[in-house]
Amino acid sequence: MPAPINRFKAALKEGKVQYGCWAGFADPYATEMLATAEFDWLVIDGEHAPNDLQTVMHQLQVLDGKHSEGVVRLPVGNDWLIKQVLDTGAQTLLIPMVETAEQAHDLVRAMRYPPEGIRGSGAALARASRFSDIADYIPTANAQMCLLVQVETVKGMENLDAILQVEGVDGVFIGPSDLAADMGHLGDANAPEVQEAIRAGLARIKASDKAPGILAVNDDVARQYAEWGAQFLAVGIDVLMLVRTARETIARWRARG
Repeated sequence: MPAPINRFKAALKEGKVQYGCWAGFADPYATEMLATAEFDWLVIDGEHAPNDLQTVMHQLQVLDGKHSEGVVRLPVGNDWLIKQVLDTGAQTLLIPMVETAEQAHDLVRAMRYPPEGIRGSGAALARASRFSDIADYIPTANAQMCLLVQVETVKGMENLDAILQVEGVDGVFIGPSDLAADMGHLGDANAPEVQEAIRAGLARIKASDKAPGILAVNDDVARQYAEWGAQFLAVGIDVLMLVRTARETIARWRARG
């Protein structure tokens, strides 16, 4: 039996647009609820949400058999962190702050078993192999690994063409907020200079063999990014959905006097 097919990776290769949402509660119950909406992908966020290895694993467990594919964002592209989260069953990783082709190449190798990479092969006791139930996991796992790198600094954008040449990178995600900050527009990703950098970046990615991705929580902005070529497009953040609805609800009742 081979490693499970990575449906998200397959959809990107087929050129299908994949709509996603951030899962920021760091809780499997909330992520399971979010999965009922049937987004194509959900980001289990370990960079800005309070996730650890076990909470990531528990969320991957509740996504088994669901329409939504789990995309794990690590806080940093560290070899041992990557090894651990892949062993929990993750197949798609989103890695922040990638600025060079060398970084991207190292991430590709960290996600793959030798000779293509350096991933430790102790999958016998790991959830990824269903605890040795998937007999052919190790020889087939590499083909199902999906790497999404975040390019979100001026340096990263300057090196974008080189990053796009790295074999094993499946998609490039432009981070609007950090890019805006690095360009001198802290908190303003809608600044014309930033928007032009995003437009040009998405076009360059789309012209390559990689999938372009981005996040927008405003529908009009998301539509613009889709028109500019975004293929894996995150259109919401669960935490913001909750607080926005809660604040709007109490505001309506306060207005009654």
